[in-house]
Amino acid sequence: MKHPIILLVFLVITGCATLVYQSKNYEALYGPAELKQRLLTQEEAVLNQRQNKVSFHKDVKPILDSRCVVCHGCYDAPCQLKLGSIEGIDRGATKQKIYDFARLKAASPTRLFIDASDTAGWRQKDFYPVLNERGDSTAANLDNSVLAKLIELKRQNPLPTSGKLDEDFDLESSRDLQCPTVEEFPKYRHQHPKWGMPYAMPGLSQKEEDTLMRWLQEGAKVEPLPPLSGPSIAAIAKWESFFNGPTLKQKLVSRYIYEHLFIGHLHFQGHPEHELFRLVRSKTAPGQPLGEINTVRPYDDPGKGDFYYRLRPVTETIVDKIHFVYELSDQKMRRYDELFFKPDYQVTALPSYQPEVAANPFKAFIELPLASKYRFLLDDAEYFVTGFIKGPVCRGEIATESIRDQFWVVFTQPGQFYPNKVAKALAENNQILGLPGEEGDQIGLMGWTKFDDFGKQFLKKKDQFIDLMLTRDQGFGLANIWDGDGENQNAALTIFRHFDSATVTKGLIGDTPMTAWVLDYPIFERLHYLLVAGFNVYGTAGHQIASRTYMDILRQDGEDNFLRFMPEKQRQAIYDSWYRGFKGFRTADALFSIGHESLVKYQTTDYKNEFFDQVRQRLGKAAGPVDSINRCRQETCIRADTTPIQQQVDREMRHLAKLQGLELGALPEMSLLRVKTGDPEGDLVYTLLIDKAYSNISKMVSLGSRRLPENDKITIVPGFVGSYPNFFFSVEKNRLSEFINMIRSARSETDLEPLYSQFGIRRTNSEIWQQADWFNEQHKKYRGLQAGLLDMNHYENL
Repeated sequence: MKHPIILLVFLVITGCATLVYQSKNYEALYGPAELKQRLLTQEEAVLNQRQNKVSFHKDVKPILDSRCVVCHGCYDAPCQLKLGSIEGIDRGATKQKIYDFARLKAASPTRLFIDASDTAGWRQKDFYPVLNERGDSTAANLDNSVLAKLIELKRQNPLPTSGKLDEDFDLESSRDLQCPTVEEFPKYRHQHPKWGMPYAMPGLSQKEEDTLMRWLQEGAKVEPLPPLSGPSIAAIAKWESFFNGPTLKQKLVSRYIYEHLFIGHLHFQGHPEHELFRLVRSKTAPGQPLGEINTVRPYDDPGKGDFYYRLRPVTETIVDKIHFVYELSDQKMRRYDELFFKPDYQVTALPSYQPEVAANPFKAFIELPLASKYRFLLDDAEYFVTGFIKGPVCRGEIATESIRDQFWVVFTQPGQFYPNKVAKALAENNQILGLPGEEGDQIGLMGWTKFDDFGKQFLKKKDQFIDLMLTRDQGFGLANIWDGDGENQNAALTIFRHFDSATVTKGLIGDTPMTAWVLDYPIFERLHYLLVAGFNVYGTAGHQIASRTYMDILRQDGEDNFLRFMPEKQRQAIYDSWYRGFKGFRTADALFSIGHESLVKYQTTDYKNEFFDQVRQRLGKAAGPVDSINRCRQETCIRADTTPIQQQVDREMRHLAKLQGLELGALPEMSLLRVKTGDPEGDLVYTLLIDKAYSNISKMVSLGSRRLPENDKITIVPGFVGSYPNFFFSVEKNRLSEFINMIRSARSETDLEPLYSQFGIRRTNSEIWQQADWFNEQHKKYRGLQAGLLDMNHYENL
């Protein structure tokens, strides 16, 4: 070789020379890898405390929760590294993807606590350690820990303390992740020296870092969790007895309830807020150690032999993006009895677990009264609608790409429209109520066409059925809208979309939206079995396409119901304003009961506003508080139970709420505003939500190509809406007018810079962690049991 020095320089520059990041021989240094026992006995925990060793629950977990779990707490945790429990930390990380929209073969699920029972099981599923699994020395405990190396890398290469991050940081949720093992870490450190942890955020304080490093040095030991409270143990026994009743009727009812509650967090009313549970199927009976059956879907065959419904404690950190709570109580048990056991009906056989039956609730639960099933869903409608777009899936593009950024949902009145004939018609047509889940993960790329055809057939038959039931002078009126039984605020909901996540809130929040849904039982039930019970985030591209296209049908079914309340001659024009240039899957036939005039009386041409004003009057208390910020129609609007300072800030927020279109270009989709009042205990929180406008959402192409930014609006909500803040603002009360004017006039980078630097909390801001802590504390105060840690994965680089 004529020029060895030149070649060596070239290799070093291009990163190809192994000497630049030569890996150690860890086995030679520290011995072979072997799993460690992290959990201390009670006696060992007491000894650790006497020796003044670091406590995981007291010292370490608060740091991990506030600095790490806020990005590593769900399926979208980078490298599937979930840091909200010792089971997740010890499991480690993997290079496997969960979100893969081109997958032709379903992936094996990797659900923590479910798909492997211990760390050894995760090693067989290609998860690698981030804690030391070699020798027991303090040096080995740090040198073999990927977690320690990532923290050290951030200390060696801190972020700048102002301005935007440079292009070295990729913050797209779809970015290619780097998931180095300890052996690969030298290469990672060489190629990405700025990518220490926390990623693209300021590093830990020296005290926080010292605590974590000391815990790692001491072997990353964890003391046992405290036992459940006596009242919770008694409540578990009571509810497990209820769910495992011996009769056919009890078994069918329990199966129905389980398939609707399996995804959320259950809580015993009045018990400690941290005691949460999941309803699972177990191979073992109540009173024995729980052995969860790890099927992909809740209606999959549980296998041979008996199984039991059990309540499994939730032991990981509660993060908001997967946290929604269903409360169990004596009153709830009485309600179940009223709905499912007092009515006179017979259960003659239990349904099969074959997919063509189990995936179709109109077949599987045909013997349960329709009114009982619908009332069960309505009682806690917010919980069940939340399940469509919030859960362990975390990022729900399948559901959110097919909905508007802000819309309202109300429900049909149970029993109002020929209930016996409706039940008979649904039973006769349950084949065309089939959903993509019937074919599981075997569905092909074109398998969606079968279920789309089913959906279209049902829409036509539904319209024909309505036409048959109604005389020419009959239509739908306010009596057909569920009134919440006078007080249930689940009767009216608002849904906000935030790119690939969404939030459901009680009440009609924001200005009157472009569209609205009126959900009936068949829509409600199919939404659950399409997007919750039947959806597999590990599934194939065919499964995901079929779910997405069928979601279009369900959305338009709900919109058709809404249009039936509009004046007959206006329905087509209203529909056309929603779907400009493309009519989606529709045939040429109108499917919103043309020929039957609405019974709603209108005085103006502002039909949607008038309709919902009348709906509010019908619902009364069930409608919830009036939105006095976004819908103030008088000179002075005062939010109930507010202080003079809150009223003053609300007035400023009304000015901000009037901005629209390009005036809102400076704001991300969802930001949190801290209004500083001069008294830190009295600072206020508002959520700023941009309602992005689109010409059409009825086809599977990029929503960006259909954006109408000139039609954007903003909704301002006191308190919190959403799990993924895109940005924090912190503004003194007396500078709110200046803040709003800056937003209104900001167009160029020159305009944006003072807005973000003066009022924003950028990723480089040394106070961002303190601000995040404050918002999380306030979130708990505002939402109590329903609050979890806010996620920082979508925080923007503004």
